[in-house]
Parts: sequence; C-alpha cells; structure tokens
Amino acid sequence: MTTPYLPVPSPVRRGRMGQDEFARRVGLHPDLVRRFVALGLVPAVRDDNGVLWFATAQVAAVARLQRLRAALPLNYAALGLVVDLLDRITELETLLRVRGRTEPVRPRGGTGQPTATDQNRSHQWT
Repeated sequence: MTTPYLPVPSPVRRGRMGQDEFARRVGLHPDLVRRFVALGLVPAVRDDNGVLWFATAQVAAVARLQRLRAALPLNYAALGLVVDLLDRITELETLLRVRGRTEPVRPRGGTGQPTATDQNRSHQWT
C-alpha cells in the first residue's frame, strides 16, 4: 500500500525564493521585507496565491540597503532615493570610462576659450 504524500513546495523555485526563505537569508523579519517591497526598495513578484517571490540577486540588494541604513542616518523611504542616485552615479561613471577610451579627453589647463567641439556639444545638451 502506498501512502499518498502532499507535495512540499520548494523555497527556491526557478532562481526565486519565497518571502520566508528570503527573510531568513537576509536576516530580516518578514514584515520588514514586506515593507521594503511596499516602499519599492526590493522588487518582488506575487503569484496567484498572493505569495511574494524574490530573485536570488535581491539578497545583495538588501545587504546594500542594510549597510547604507547603518552608515547613514536615513529612514527607509530616503534610502530608495539614495540607492537610485548611487546607481545613476555608477552608470554615468561607467559611461565616462567607456567614452574616455574612445574619445580624446580635453586637457585641464586650456585657454579658457570654448572650441568648436565644445560649442557643438553644448548644443547637443540643450
């Protein structure tokens, strides 16, 4: 006679974790994890049953939030702005590094007079 067993859902499904597993891995209370989702600090997907699922890469994002919260006297809502600004700075620095490899960088001690290239660039940004 075979005993029927109910399937036990795995906490990790297709590179995603359920809310309880995610909270355990990041060391936070599940209520705080839900608050992070509500504030838009951590993206999550709800399934048909309303259960939150998190990408495994979000563990590092929460660790970053925790480091920033410990280092800066900010509330969680303000951390979203700080993280967005830090991401934008990183993106711009990366673009500058790439551009610096393909375009010559102007010397710092110039004559102070704008060149034709400078005038063309200023029109591109206005």
